[in-house]
Amino acid sequence: MNKETNEIVAAGAGGQSRGLQHAIAGNLFGAAEASAESTNQITTREALRVLGKWRWLIAGIVGAALIIGIVSTMLTSKRYQATAQVELALQEINLGPGKDGTGAESQVMRDPQFMGTQIGLLRSRDLAERVARSLDGASRAKFAPNAGNPAAQIAAATAAIAGGLRIDVVTGSRLINITYESGDPALAANVANAVADNYIASNLERKYESSAFARKFLEQRLTQTKAALEKSERDLVEYAGREKIVMVGGGADQGGGKDGGESLEGSTLTSLNAALATAQAERIAAEQKYRSEGASAGQSAAITSPAVNSLKSERAKLQVDFQEKLGTFKPDYPEMVALKTRMRELDQQIARAQGEITGSVTNSYAGEYRAALGREQQLRARVAQLTTGVLDLRNRQIQYNILSREVDTNRSLYDGLLQRFKQVSVAGGVGASQVSIVDRALVPGGPFAPNLRNNLLVSLLIGFMIGAGVAFAIEFVDDTIKNPDDVRNRLNLTLLGVVPSVAKGMTMLEALDDPSSAQSEAYLSTRTAIKFTTAGGAPKSLLVTSSQAAEGKSSSCFAIARGFARLGESVLLIDADMRKPSFSVPTGAEGAGLSSLLASTDDLRKHITQTSVPNLFLLPSGPIPPNPVELLGGMRLREVLAEAEGIFDIVIFDSPPVMGLADAPILASVVDASIFVVQAGRIRRPAALRALARLEQAGARVVGGVITKFDLKGASYGYGYGYGYGYSYGQKQIKSVEAGARRQISIEKE
Repeated sequence: MNKETNEIVAAGAGGQSRGLQHAIAGNLFGAAEASAESTNQITTREALRVLGKWRWLIAGIVGAALIIGIVSTMLTSKRYQATAQVELALQEINLGPGKDGTGAESQVMRDPQFMGTQIGLLRSRDLAERVARSLDGASRAKFAPNAGNPAAQIAAATAAIAGGLRIDVVTGSRLINITYESGDPALAANVANAVADNYIASNLERKYESSAFARKFLEQRLTQTKAALEKSERDLVEYAGREKIVMVGGGADQGGGKDGGESLEGSTLTSLNAALATAQAERIAAEQKYRSEGASAGQSAAITSPAVNSLKSERAKLQVDFQEKLGTFKPDYPEMVALKTRMRELDQQIARAQGEITGSVTNSYAGEYRAALGREQQLRARVAQLTTGVLDLRNRQIQYNILSREVDTNRSLYDGLLQRFKQVSVAGGVGASQVSIVDRALVPGGPFAPNLRNNLLVSLLIGFMIGAGVAFAIEFVDDTIKNPDDVRNRLNLTLLGVVPSVAKGMTMLEALDDPSSAQSEAYLSTRTAIKFTTAGGAPKSLLVTSSQAAEGKSSSCFAIARGFARLGESVLLIDADMRKPSFSVPTGAEGAGLSSLLASTDDLRKHITQTSVPNLFLLPSGPIPPNPVELLGGMRLREVLAEAEGIFDIVIFDSPPVMGLADAPILASVVDASIFVVQAGRIRRPAALRALARLEQAGARVVGGVITKFDLKGASYGYGYGYGYGYSYGQKQIKSVEAGARRQISIEKE
């Protein structure tokens, strides 16, 4: 590292920046990209990076898996399968006679467990054994060719059939596929068809056997119930004859009782009671009509009578004539007196006629009321007479009702048993089976296994899964800082730059000498990012350090310093590593440097040398002291820094590594900002965190991190354009930098 950095410091990079805009776009994504991308995108990108990094390991495992798949396919014996398809009809239950009284009404019973039960029966060992017994001897011998005992052949065939049978339900239907797998194509078809046939036969047998016991039991119960019914009917008829109980509407021969009919007296009483209620209603209506409408109806009839109206008309004419003549004659005039006399006579006639009509109508309403009252009284007397007889019959009918209910009970029980016996007898016949064969199994024309294509696909998938699992396991165990995301997520630092590793056969100096190289572009982007770390631009004093040595710290320090110098700012690069200096000076200037300056009160300018890079000055480390920490721990360091800040625009320290030394924390405590350099894939996270913790304890302000020696080629699988610093500058252009374009310039004293 010392040799390389000595060359870097002595090099005068001739190229200027290729454009500030591209530099910003290349490397300021540390905060912007982290805020723009979601967690899922980062996870996907990280996965792609891991897969790209370990692609050859994954490819090797996938290749081995494919070879294993090909070999296993070649060594596997051919297998054939045949399929028979059956249909299951839903069970129907008999609901009794149809709505028209004939036939029988049935309904389909939808049992959720029906299909599951049938599949279980198809997979049962009993059915497999039945199929084995139904096969001929040659077929059974194929399952156990060396077994001479038929029982052993059947046992072996049963186990093989149960193991090679597959039952599948066609989705959304009542169709079941019966598939059997075997090394013999003819045997596969025979077994599949035998399973379907024996399944249908076993269903019919179970149906018949389940109804046989029911029929026998129902026959015995019918005989007993019939005898009990006949005895109860005879007892009922004998009692009715002895007690003179006559039932109407049902009769003793039909069961009688409450539900079979009623007694003659009770029927008559019911009829008369209904007639009495009718007569009572008629009497109430006639009385109401007589009381409320008699007088008004007579008056209405009188008003509407033609004779009365004729008299009233004549009287009205006389009144009109009287009024007309009253204007001519006095009231006591004879003619006027005659008119008055005639009007009085007409008034008397009208009154007599109205009285006669009203009396006639009223007498008519009274006659209707009296007739209704008479009918009611006669019916009431007859009902009272029959009530006494019915009450006496009720006492004698108690035992009759008991016998009648016993007859009804025995008859209902007998009818139910008889109906059930008929149903069981019909269901007990062979009839139509619930299972029917849709397609019989055919002898397969070719093997279904082994399938080379499927095996290769499975091997490819398994190999990729194993390879990816191994790659991610390695990445999980490896907790080094490998990519820019780790700087942000694991170290919680702002990413200032990502510096790719140089191509083989090249040095960092050669890459930095080419302004179009990815390394040059990366450091220009880093310089731009540093300018945005504070509100006032780049910090006045800056420390560049790392957790361990040889992480690219000194190279980064020089590249950043040169970048600021090219912007026209005066930059002082201080080699603060007084244990193992990184930058060399010309012969004759070995006595000048930081160690000498701190041990004396010399002026800063006496120890500064100017490099071949315009505006870039170097304060070398000077002679190696025995106690670097004591020199750095004094107040002299702050005085030197204050003097340097008064002369130069920016002061950059190249410090020793943090771990194991106290130099870096002391330097970090006096500068304005610190930059933490991490080599990709080398430094473990705990070590980096411990280094950062030491800096924080010293009061350092770490503004961000720079990841160095990053493999862009491997990262392109996971990061692509985002980390493709250099954009159009590829590795070929880096390699095209000629040796003549690299010039080494010695450092001279000012």
